[in-house]
Amino acid sequence: MIDSARQLRRALRALAKQCPHMAGAIEDQGFPEPRDREPGFATLLNIIICQQVSKEAGAAIWGKLEKRLGEVSPDKVRRTRETTLRACGLSRPKVRYAKALAQEITSGALDLDNITEKSDEEIMEALTSVIGIGVWTAEIYMMFGLGRPDIMPGGDLALAVAAGKLIGLKERPSPKELVEIAERWRPHRTAAAIMLWHIYRRAPIGD
Repeated sequence: MIDSARQLRRALRALAKQCPHMAGAIEDQGFPEPRDREPGFATLLNIIICQQVSKEAGAAIWGKLEKRLGEVSPDKVRRTRETTLRACGLSRPKVRYAKALAQEITSGALDLDNITEKSDEEIMEALTSVIGIGVWTAEIYMMFGLGRPDIMPGGDLALAVAAGKLIGLKERPSPKELVEIAERWRPHRTAAAIMLWHIYRRAPIGD
């Protein structure tokens, strides 16, 4: 699991040995911080809320939600009125996604406690069966909520920009091309993605 600075650095050192581009980036940019989170409903809902909004906007919405609900639990979200969730900043679609996720968990249809025993493919299938959870959301949860070590979100724009810059491409790679590029980083693609986000944040460039 990539759940600590020590484990992340171990994976990045392994990447440096197998990829000169990563080795140069680590030497130039330094090691990134780990991004692990507690697994469970709150983390998954937080990822959904932060879809397609800025980091600051997502944090603001989550702060309002925590202030209003206290503990952000499936039962509380399920019982909270839509107008209340909307007042916290959730869009109508995200209110629907939040309530769908809460219902799936309270009904037992989605068991986040035991999902860790499943393969990456099985987890992806289970998560994306819930409305509002697409491939990117499932991948982010698998990376940071479950500590899966070999995930590369091909549809992430920042990763594509950073990967293109890292290996010297003239154009930003497509999602398919990013996945193909990331094959060189197996079995540490999660660490590679964390490093790519680190590169992007330190020296963001236009797409």
